[in-house]
Amino acid sequence: MKIKKNKPIWLKVRFPIGVKYEKINNLLLKESLNTICKSSDCPNIGTCWKNGVLSFLLLGNICTRSCKFCAIKTGKPKTINVLEPYKIAKTVKKMEMKHVVLTSVNRDDLKDMGIKIWIKTIREIKKISTSTIEALIPDFKGHKKNIALIIKEHPEIISHNLETVPRLTQKVCIQGKYDRSLSILKYIKTKSDIRTKTGLMLGIGETEVEVINTFKDIRKYNIDILTIGQYLPPTLKHYPVKSFITPHKFQYYKNIALDMGFLYVESNPLVRSSYNASKHII
Repeated sequence: MKIKKNKPIWLKVRFPIGVKYEKINNLLLKESLNTICKSSDCPNIGTCWKNGVLSFLLLGNICTRSCKFCAIKTGKPKTINVLEPYKIAKTVKKMEMKHVVLTSVNRDDLKDMGIKIWIKTIREIKKISTSTIEALIPDFKGHKKNIALIIKEHPEIISHNLETVPRLTQKVCIQGKYDRSLSILKYIKTKSDIRTKTGLMLGIGETEVEVINTFKDIRKYNIDILTIGQYLPPTLKHYPVKSFITPHKFQYYKNIALDMGFLYVESNPLVRSSYNASKHII
């Protein structure tokens, strides 16, 4: 039987409330748009939405993969909403967003894995707003032609998360592959001048040596930005948390990563991929 570990005090967050939060939530409901903020139960949703920052989730909110760490539902996705790119662009403009993060579920059921919607969304945002864009992409099964199409649209940042250290990748990501994800980051960096970014979760059984060696793997290809946060299982059915990393330890890892040459390092228990995202383009 899995036993739920009590969260330490530094992981306690307030339930999201407020006029700005409700306004954004109502707008998203009206347009039938999804965000990774809600779909992944992000602990920063209240703070980010209060500041008008959110991350859109493309291609529905049902994923074809079954990662053991993720709160997004797994199953047979619904038909693609071809109006989604237009609705997102309209929402970005209406909210006067200066920076927007785009991400998506994995759509391994589609021949193009959803790349057409990705490209259309980026183009529509650029057409009607001046917002800068971060494209937090899935692995597209390692198909470089899809990644090349993203590069061609030239968002300000392209990110792809390694999620964890090599030894634990298959345990928590199931269909994911550490080397494949690393090769995607390498490809983006070698084929473009676009700023690159990746993220890691801690507390799932990794050792300090493994974490630092993963930093080295990432810096080997001159990746610019690293985010490091505490893994929190969405339910007792998900991969169990093994340990709660202290804020002091997160600062320790941040100092090591900065010394390695990362341009930006976001490292604390509540950090998620889009944390302080707008600052990473400066």
